[in-house]
Amino acid sequence: MHLPHHTHHNEVPARRGPSSGAAFRVGIGGPVGTGKTALVAALCGLLADDLQIGVVTNDIYTTEDADTLRRRGVLPAERIGAVQTGCCPHTAIRDDITANLDAIEDMEAREGPLDLILLESGGDNLTLTFSSGLIDVQLFVLDVAGGDKVPRKGGPGVTRSDLLVINKTDLAPLVGADLDVMARDSAAQRGDLPVRFVSLVDPAGAQPIADWILHELAHWRADTGAVTVDVD
Repeated sequence: MHLPHHTHHNEVPARRGPSSGAAFRVGIGGPVGTGKTALVAALCGLLADDLQIGVVTNDIYTTEDADTLRRRGVLPAERIGAVQTGCCPHTAIRDDITANLDAIEDMEAREGPLDLILLESGGDNLTLTFSSGLIDVQLFVLDVAGGDKVPRKGGPGVTRSDLLVINKTDLAPLVGADLDVMARDSAAQRGDLPVRFVSLVDPAGAQPIADWILHELAHWRADTGAVTVDVD
């Protein structure tokens, strides 16, 4: 699914396909503290045996998320890049995507060919979306600790992301969150768009997200006549 996004006059209007050597780009956004970096780390662990992966993180003033991933050793350090936005995360992933495009294209030229780029946004609010000139699909991450009311608040991140991830399900009993309410409200906001409930206490908890990414990657490759990956 390609979503309607805000555009910038310098924005690339359409993504390249695998025939041009480009990697499949997955945007991962969501509020601060919902577990985006933990999800990226878990996905790298689950997918790196089968795919050549790169990661680009976004932070306003630091490279903290990229540094965390390097310390964990989830990928070779040269496959983990960082963009310091110096401004609201929306600017660098939706309005003027130049810095992220440069970081991705430099990594592909240096380390490629890559199969998958995970692009993590800095933490933001429910209005966060990625430019379609930057990513192919986008995930939006919420967490149970924010309360079971959050999905019904809506916003483009909740209603239009290709996949909604509700993380930290293990905390539900501790914070009084009702997962059935969150599932009901997410369905009401999203219709047929998918939702996955996960806990990353064990990184294997990200397997449903990894499976979804493999499925989307296979379709993306098939659409351009490239060889698909095995999603079994």
